[in-house]
Amino acid sequence: MRPGLARSLLFGAALGGGLLAGGWQPLDAGQAGGGKRRPHFTDVAGRSSFSYVTNNHFTGRKFFPQPMCGGIAILDYDNDGKMDIYFTNGARLPELKKDDPSFYHCLLRNRGDGTFTDVTQAAGLTGAHLDFSYGVAAGDFDNDGFTDLFIANAGKNTLYRNKGDGTFADVTDGSGLDRKPPDTLSVQGAWFDYDNDGLLDLVLSNYTQWRPDTDRRCAVRDREVYCHPKTYVAVPHRLYRNLGGGRFLDVTEPSGFAKSLGKGMGIGIADFNEDGWIDVFIANDTEPNFLYLNQGNGTFREVGLLYGVAYNDTGATVSAMGCDAKDYDNDGWVDIFYNNLMRQIWALFRNQRGKMFQYVSPGSKILALSGSRSGWSNGFIDYNNDGWKDLYSANGDVDNLEAFSPQHDTMFENIDGKHFVDVSPEMGEDFLRVGYQRGSAFADLNDDGFLDIVVTSLNEKPRILLNSADNGNHWLMFKLTGTRSNRDAIGAKIKLTTPSGRTLYNHVTVSVGFMSSSDRRVHFGLGEETKAATVEIRWPSGVVQILTDVAGDRVVELVEPRE
Repeated sequence: MRPGLARSLLFGAALGGGLLAGGWQPLDAGQAGGGKRRPHFTDVAGRSSFSYVTNNHFTGRKFFPQPMCGGIAILDYDNDGKMDIYFTNGARLPELKKDDPSFYHCLLRNRGDGTFTDVTQAAGLTGAHLDFSYGVAAGDFDNDGFTDLFIANAGKNTLYRNKGDGTFADVTDGSGLDRKPPDTLSVQGAWFDYDNDGLLDLVLSNYTQWRPDTDRRCAVRDREVYCHPKTYVAVPHRLYRNLGGGRFLDVTEPSGFAKSLGKGMGIGIADFNEDGWIDVFIANDTEPNFLYLNQGNGTFREVGLLYGVAYNDTGATVSAMGCDAKDYDNDGWVDIFYNNLMRQIWALFRNQRGKMFQYVSPGSKILALSGSRSGWSNGFIDYNNDGWKDLYSANGDVDNLEAFSPQHDTMFENIDGKHFVDVSPEMGEDFLRVGYQRGSAFADLNDDGFLDIVVTSLNEKPRILLNSADNGNHWLMFKLTGTRSNRDAIGAKIKLTTPSGRTLYNHVTVSVGFMSSSDRRVHFGLGEETKAATVEIRWPSGVVQILTDVAGDRVVELVEPRE
């Protein structure tokens, strides 16, 4: 990448990052309420040698795909117990070629000492033969115990099978995932088992029909800008059923997905109405959002308007970007969040016992906190391990016309499931680095029980933000392996009750935010409590498993009972 390229897009001054001198030591942070320390984040990417930069080939000419670049997957690709990181990248435009190593993807192997090794070439994951790439979905589609990768591209999408020896093979051709309508641009894929047959299926959010020779050019006051999304046509999202043996069947038409046209961005996976079948929420850019309720017979019913999540409270469509589906208020029902561009209020929807959703951005203070930010990726993460899921957002505008286009990320702390407060200023200078952030993913990278953040920024190196983990709160994490259910246990629900009577909820999913996949292990903060009194796991197969008196501050590995 030319030295001036980043400066041409990122004209805001970046805040420097104090790198760790060695190991995973915490640094000082602000104090939380009641004298507790508030954890903060330190970027440790500079301690590792890798050349990856999120390269969207911005040279002055503005092509439609450029703002969407820098997908992330966090996975343990070699099954050594440490979480690794994979990044996708752009391509030369208008040629749509990765004809230079600056466009290659990147796989970083976690060494367990605070550093990562670039193993992209050895693993066969440079993606040099691909075109402009977007989201990446990590999942074990063949149930062989090794995590595979699906990559959404401007052209043909890609399925990489993990061979179990540290390398991957492109098995797209003949898989059925190589087929999509001509010129359809795909943004993100998400793995889930919609028919509960034990095999991971794939839902795909598509944005529009596009190719370089039809790219539109737009201007404001004689200055070129990215065209408004309304310039482009909406298209159906797609659903592929896993048939086994590395083959998938496009069931978009018979499943009902073909009936709705959107401009898909983030995908949320959860059982929103607690009927035992996994549903799908898709955030659409300037189109109504979709909520596909699984009917349990291979079909879905799109109920976004009926359930109150299609629009904001004024009935307007917005630039819905990344999304997450988690139970933020611990009432046992999965809620929905998505972020937008600045002056378009970020949306928090509270699940009303599976019958509808209530728009709670005003009362939760999300309305007041979000108006000045353009959010892309996001996630519900309990960053301080107090038992309440907080809201992280990776921020940065689309274009460089606005004075505040380069932005820093935000952390909104969840206060007792009732409202949020902005604690971003206390998250550390590395967290507050300004830029054009895009993808983000979450995992406990150093096994200390506190969730860390990986985030990409256009034309910059990614940040690997390590949580300082210094407030003394306790935690539990669950790594589930399905037998009757899919091996990744995606869709499994966990209900945890503490000795004091608190009840916490979470479920297995990797599709979080925008263009990204997070650690599939399920995390719970316990606050000052040191154990769980009971833990109830409801596997996708319907099997219920109950544990009692579970000691905290550890990863609990569970295999689904066969009976």
